[in-house]
Amino acid sequence: MVRMLTNSFSAKIILALVLVILIPVFFTSLSYYMESNSVLKKNVRESIVQISKQTADSLSATLNSGVHTSDFIAGNPNIQKAVMQLNNSPSYEESWNYQFINSLLNNMVYSNSFVKIVYVFKEEGRGWGSGTFAETKLSNIKLSELEWVKEVKRKDGALLWQGIQYDRFNGGGVNTDLVVPVSRVLKNFDTLENIGLVQVLLDGSSILGTVDKLKLGKTGTFFVVDSAGKMMIDSDLTLINKKIEDPELLVNITGHDRTEFEYRMNGVPYYGVKQLLSNGWMLVGTVPVREITGQLDRLKSRVLISSAVFSILAIAIGLLIAKKVVKPVNQLTRDMQKIKQGDMKVRTAVRSSDEIGLLGQQFNRMLDEIERLIHQVNDEQSQKHHAELRAVTHRVHPHFLYNTLSTLGWLIQSKQNDRAFGVLSALNRLLEANMGKSGNIITVAEELDIIRKYLVILELRYERKFHLELDVEPGMEGIVIPRMLLQPLVENAIFHGIVPKKTDGRILIRIRSEEGNVQILISDDGLGVGDGRLKTLNDPEAAIAGGQIGIGLRHLYDTLRLYYADHSEWSITNGPEQGADVRILLKRQLEFDSE
Repeated sequence: MVRMLTNSFSAKIILALVLVILIPVFFTSLSYYMESNSVLKKNVRESIVQISKQTADSLSATLNSGVHTSDFIAGNPNIQKAVMQLNNSPSYEESWNYQFINSLLNNMVYSNSFVKIVYVFKEEGRGWGSGTFAETKLSNIKLSELEWVKEVKRKDGALLWQGIQYDRFNGGGVNTDLVVPVSRVLKNFDTLENIGLVQVLLDGSSILGTVDKLKLGKTGTFFVVDSAGKMMIDSDLTLINKKIEDPELLVNITGHDRTEFEYRMNGVPYYGVKQLLSNGWMLVGTVPVREITGQLDRLKSRVLISSAVFSILAIAIGLLIAKKVVKPVNQLTRDMQKIKQGDMKVRTAVRSSDEIGLLGQQFNRMLDEIERLIHQVNDEQSQKHHAELRAVTHRVHPHFLYNTLSTLGWLIQSKQNDRAFGVLSALNRLLEANMGKSGNIITVAEELDIIRKYLVILELRYERKFHLELDVEPGMEGIVIPRMLLQPLVENAIFHGIVPKKTDGRILIRIRSEEGNVQILISDDGLGVGDGRLKTLNDPEAAIAGGQIGIGLRHLYDTLRLYYADHSEWSITNGPEQGADVRILLKRQLEFDSE
């Protein structure tokens, strides 16, 4: 009985648990710390996200006020009329327009606390503005040479947002007014011609104050960037219009849509949060992680200190039983790690009379069975793959022979014996050229030879000339490809593109090597493919599911899928003038020469 208890792994575990009960403080403290860590991090982060969202909503409302003001000005017929009449109307009418527009712009500013200044310009250096607008400053600047004016004209009526800056046209002496400009061209609604520029300047100090009010820890900051990561709003004006320098932070801002993210800068872990604004900009906040988990770090230190004595006691006791209990477990763990790394030949050497010894025996038996099943699965997968390859090849071969024999039967029925004999002779030469070749893998040169012989049959059938142009880079003739990869595409080009034109035709096959890849182009001068049909064919999986793809393109899709897996691409487009282009990209060479 005593020996059974000694050899029982359960008894050893019970003994270890009894010893562990003597040091409950350690586990209780650890559990408390982990739970506190989870709750505090969750609450702090939720609070940060909520505050940043509320601030983003506030900033979006401010930005939207600029959009609404710009829309109102751009759509106001009186402003359009005044801009078009500027320099082209009597002085008294121009004076009336000047007073009317200035009054209208000032009213907009007074009625909207977010809008600081509103300008309406003409590129010749004339215009109106609210507040202390100085037209003399405007006349000294050639607007057409300013980058923001060029960009606004390129946007052709769309809004252009600029980063925070000082107002250039304020007439109140040295200007210290920070503004966020939103600009657009002013159009004549009748002719859609550009007649001027509208610039709404939002209160930059208010916007910057809203951003600066947000605090993350002691050193955390908030700022605003555009969709490309360029700084738009920050208290350090030297950073405006510059991209975020830290590459990891830039990727987290522009590379995904997650609200929260973490990254490292100069080896220090940072926490970040971002919120999308209404104009496409983003409010971003960053802070060192230690500043939002500082209390937890102090708690962790107290926990470690208070449980140090108990830990040392536990280690001392554990060492007494480790050799007998832990050593075989560690050995079994190391063997499992080797299995995880792919070494299926390993077998554990654990030999004991308790449950661990039994586990080791079962472990070895399990590995033997897994190894047997892996070999079985590999054999079955290999057989399935080769069966699919044979099925693809056998599907296109009957189609190829059917078209040829149909041509031959039609010629015999119509008593065109000379042409029928020519077709039969060409088919004989084509079959003779393939009799000496085994397997489904051939060289490019052999595939082109099959195409030449097949064109002879088609020329006899249709009594037309199909000119084959070959542009093969030297050395590419020996590249191996699956048999009948290109021939069905040539056949499609003739049947669906050239023959309906009822004229002679031209087919170009270009093969190039580019950065280790094989580039193949098959082009014809036929009727091309309709837009709707073209879209269908470029989505082969959907076309196959709907039964909207022919045998030739289905053969191409299956061949590339089975031989090249994810290492190939193909597409169909219409040529620049007429006809269709089929492009194939093979990203790796076949690893075998035949099957």
